Amino acid sequence: MPGVTLDDAPLLADLMPWSVAPPRLGRGWPAAPDAACLRARWDALLKAEGPDREALFEPTRARTPHTAVGQLPGGAGGTEKLVRASGPCPEPVRVLAAPFDEQWLIPDHRLIDAARPELWRVADARQVFTVETAAAADSPEPPLLATSLLPLLRPGRVRPLYRRPGGEEPNLAPGLPEHLAARLGSAPDPLDVLAWILAAARPGPDGLAVPLTGDAGLWAEGVESGRRMLWLMRRDGERPKLPGGRRPYVRAPLPSRPLTLHYDRDEEALHLDEGRISPVPPQAWDFECGSVRVLEQWFAARTAEGEPGTLAAIRPAAWPQAWTSELLELITVLALLAELRPRREALTVTDPVTATELRSAGVLPVPGTARRPASVLDHHEEGPEGQFALL
Repeated sequence: MPGVTLDDAPLLADLMPWSVAPPRLGRGWPAAPDAACLRARWDALLKAEGPDREALFEPTRARTPHTAVGQLPGGAGGTEKLVRASGPCPEPVRVLAAPFDEQWLIPDHRLIDAARPELWRVADARQVFTVETAAAADSPEPPLLATSLLPLLRPGRVRPLYRRPGGEEPNLAPGLPEHLAARLGSAPDPLDVLAWILAAARPGPDGLAVPLTGDAGLWAEGVESGRRMLWLMRRDGERPKLPGGRRPYVRAPLPSRPLTLHYDRDEEALHLDEGRISPVPPQAWDFECGSVRVLEQWFAARTAEGEPGTLAAIRPAAWPQAWTSELLELITVLALLAELRPRREALTVTDPVTATELRSAGVLPVPGTARRPASVLDHHEEGPEGQFALL
């Protein structure tokens, strides 16, 4: 990025100091693009008994049907050992399973090797989770994703915007908002700081670097781009649309079980077997994250055949209409995000707020407490076998 070297730009790890490793399921079947098949998988698990239930569960060192664990924050899932479990499936929740891929998860601690309860405690309608991607320094890929959903993406660390529920206590370096307010002439909102980070972050030699500026006009320009990125990534509120004539539509009906995905660059058409969606801009098809085409990864997750006899083999009998709607919206989101790349790449930082300046001001280094989760427990959480958890 012109105007400032990344060498003296502060790191995201210091600007948003509290981070958590992403949840690790340990088995694939508790998550899926379709909520109904998750309920069917749960029913199949509970109908099995003894060794059959254990085999279907797919035990690991961290979880077996005999493992005793507490309830996930928020009261989802039971606490009796799964070997004795009965009853309906916990209501699946929406999660971000892969870049731009919203799927469903059975929110039961007994099914998840490492659920990261500290993330569940702060997950609510106001929370925004950021996840670093594996973008290279010279890649047009976004180095940072933002989502309102619990992210399951690996390997990047998860950084919540807020340390407490209800949008309380921003996960920002203590003193950073005040220092930026002095430089910019007005106090930035936490979402504005995150928007700037999305627009300005670049992979550096020591991690994701975030050049900051004291130029109020440039700050507003970067925040505007970042706010639009944030809206497109979170996909909340008004649904994104491309201008008329550029909106993708289903031109030929999709088959009940499409097996192949092909893009025709000349026609700007996406083919799912004999089904056809167009227009699909090339920049949407070419959009990558982690050096993988997002649309190809999304399609593969919905057409993968689970191994026969496993719970993952339980999947929709036909392509749900909801997936078509999601695909059309995903194409739109990727196309609109790609349009923002030139603005993001042209962002030239003047009047930089450097890491050296933040150290001189006492903002850096951040105190150790800022890197640890806040105590947010204001109610009892149920521990193993129905006992109260002691935290």
